[in-house]
Amino acid sequence: MNYGTLYGVGVGPGDPELITLKAVKILRHVAVVFAAASTRNHYSLAVEIASPHLDRGVPVAHLGFPMTRDKKVLADAWAENSRKVVETLKDGNDAAFITLGDPLIYSTFGYILEAVRKAHPEIPIKIIPGITSYQAGAAATGQILVEGEGSFAVTTGIGGGGSLKQWVDHADSVVMLKVYRHYKEILDTLNELDLTDNSVLVSRCGMDGEEIVWNLKDRDDTPPHYMSHLIIRKKRWISSP
Repeated sequence: MNYGTLYGVGVGPGDPELITLKAVKILRHVAVVFAAASTRNHYSLAVEIASPHLDRGVPVAHLGFPMTRDKKVLADAWAENSRKVVETLKDGNDAAFITLGDPLIYSTFGYILEAVRKAHPEIPIKIIPGITSYQAGAAATGQILVEGEGSFAVTTGIGGGGSLKQWVDHADSVVMLKVYRHYKEILDTLNELDLTDNSVLVSRCGMDGEEIVWNLKDRDDTPPHYMSHLIIRKKRWISSP
């Protein structure tokens, strides 16, 4: 079988101007563009960002990823979606799977990547890296994430404040993504660790409705937008408004 190449393409954190030149080049080359979407609707911010860079007539296929923790349901969805991708790659057609941020960092592309590699190791796959939300957040706040011999960790807030306690002992700075679901618990953990004043909340970075909160005590514990993250430092901020 003469398979085309599957490209995992990061389109950046949300600002349409933060997509790379290489990503644009690939998107103008492929025969089909795939994007993840909830099984409840077909909206995709990644598609919205990429749309201006697609050649007219290039089909965009939405792959449904169910919002569930049922491992069997998820595995079946990943397998079915990977079959759809493989079918497109037949006869030498190239395809791109677009994703917010970077394709290999908390991305649905990772599931497709593993499924395709397992079923068809002969299919060529190339990754086009993208700018992450926390890189954009650091730029928006003007804060240094790490320097010299320091270290920083990237973790998720899906498990609540537990992972924060784990990583804050091992890194000089911690980026916590997906903080919306357990925001109050994470705030309580920051207070417990005396890190509230060392933290900044960044929501919808580079998009309409951007929110940057330097003093978390001035904001209530209402969950922020789902595209939100915290930047947490052991040292006080270099400067802030």
